[in-house]
Amino acid sequence: MDKRKIKLQEFLARVPLFNSMAPEELNRIALGTTEVRVGRGEQIFRRGDPCVGFHQVLYGQVKLSFTSAGGVEKVVELIGPGQSFGEALMFMGSPYIVSAQATEDSLLLHVSKPAIYREIHHDAEFACKMLAGLSQRMHALMCDMESQALRTGTQRVVGYLLKELATPDATQVTLPVTKAVMASRLSLTPEHFSRILAELTALGLITFKGRTISILDVEALRAHA
Repeated sequence: MDKRKIKLQEFLARVPLFNSMAPEELNRIALGTTEVRVGRGEQIFRRGDPCVGFHQVLYGQVKLSFTSAGGVEKVVELIGPGQSFGEALMFMGSPYIVSAQATEDSLLLHVSKPAIYREIHHDAEFACKMLAGLSQRMHALMCDMESQALRTGTQRVVGYLLKELATPDATQVTLPVTKAVMASRLSLTPEHFSRILAELTALGLITFKGRTISILDVEALRAHA
């Protein structure tokens, strides 16, 4: 077996979807898998392009978004290491409904539709894992829709900050993208996002510099969630 396939097997073995597979199963998946290395700002695909597989992020970050007729970008999701995207459209046989762009240097795996279908027909447990992953994604999207529909802008920002605290004792959050991109992800304008940060600062709840936000009183901030 060539070194490239061995490397792909090593990468695939780190992916939750594939980490319980035997070597011969990883061999089959590797035959339909390609590495995709993209630099920061590089486009991976555009809305309307055909979807012939799904992507798994090994490192880096990918922004999924679409642009309105007026030229306004809406960030739908930020995909980080260990996460995947494109599975639902792959099964539907539909083109991409969003565009994907790397927000930092990234390494992805693209697993082709035929490779996935072979394993689904071969292993019922694998099919169940695919269904579980899709169900989790759908649940997350529904929670996101609920948050945007029922929570104020301030509540969305506070909820995000609290969710991103790495440990119970942590008091600092570093935005993974620019404030403009994060504002779009939270369905806010950049101006509204900046105004919310300024208001939280005036209340003595946070301070911020660049992308780094320090939380001065976690419990008091939680009261605004």
